[in-house]
Amino acid sequence: MKLTISVLKADIGSPGGHTKPADKVLDAVRSTVSKARGKEVIDYLITYTGDDIAITMTHERGVNDHKIHQLAWDAFKEGTAVAQRRGDYGAGQDLLVDAPSGNIRGAGPAVAELEFDHKLSGERAAESVMIFAADKCGPGAYSLPVYLAFADPMYCGGLILKPELGKGFTFRIMDMDFAESDRLVDLTTPEEMYSIVGLLRDETRYAIEGIFSRAYPHQQVAAISTQRLHNIAGKYTGKDDPVAIIRTQSIFPAPEEIVMPWASVLPFVTGDCRGSHVLPITPYPVNTPVRSPYCQPIVSSLGISINREGRFSDEYVDFFADTYWEHIRRIAVEKGLSMRSQGWFGVAMANNAELSYTGLNKIYENLEKNGRFFNREKEGAAAAK
Repeated sequence: MKLTISVLKADIGSPGGHTKPADKVLDAVRSTVSKARGKEVIDYLITYTGDDIAITMTHERGVNDHKIHQLAWDAFKEGTAVAQRRGDYGAGQDLLVDAPSGNIRGAGPAVAELEFDHKLSGERAAESVMIFAADKCGPGAYSLPVYLAFADPMYCGGLILKPELGKGFTFRIMDMDFAESDRLVDLTTPEEMYSIVGLLRDETRYAIEGIFSRAYPHQQVAAISTQRLHNIAGKYTGKDDPVAIIRTQSIFPAPEEIVMPWASVLPFVTGDCRGSHVLPITPYPVNTPVRSPYCQPIVSSLGISINREGRFSDEYVDFFADTYWEHIRRIAVEKGLSMRSQGWFGVAMANNAELSYTGLNKIYENLEKNGRFFNREKEGAAAAK
């Protein structure tokens, strides 16, 4: 059985600003998707992170399937209609085209999909997955924690304890500044670790799109959305708010090894208020609104098992809901407030290419247009005459 997990996420409106989707908007999305259960879709789950609604589905139609993507698009459109009637802020914000062509990659929503042989492969006696969703940040925000979980034995003991993991992984990395097509490179650990780090250090340009087992090359372990909204829309329309699917246990890292980097690193990423500053991405429970100072970037992590028929387990694990993470969130907020106390200066604000708002460009353009800049040497020579 070839099973596909698809996660499609979009901001389609929130009460009181970019906070959370309204219950009636969530109901509209859920109602639309529910009609396909047992038909195109085996199972589904509707969650939210900040103001973004995530639709997670299992099916047998493969990646980039038109019917699956159209279903998600229709659900987002139905939710948008409710948000518009309610007067919610940013209604339909991430729906950047009138209608998708074939699939909704490039239409605005974040998309991560992963296809694999389910319960037919000798390497996987059971299937457990983690679904990550983030808000107020770009698609490179996962790169450091995910890299550490798959390449550093300080975080993933399985790399030295389990031979299959010790053979390493292939990281598929996308150059997100290359808008004409998907420009990718496959690099392996441990041999090419420095090359991987050399790319991923720039979280606004390079991001992990997929990870594959080297012990079993046909087994893909992770898929991460890498769409850039400013490459899609031709102008900056907001942060990209990525989603990720990570298969866990057995020949892959355990959930504890996946979440460990999030407890100790809390990397600074571009995003937060107006998508134009730099703050640490912070772990929060699933279905949490954004209401922290300066809209600190947030990430949620959901653990699910999948049965032989491709259905989700009746219960799931919310990895960042444990009381332990309250301490981590306090550390992250303190880091964030320290950075934001620097205000508009230097690295506290995103570089010009990443700014969601164009006010700074207008300032530069007006000064240039009105001749406010001058050349010291030329002015001195003119005065001497």
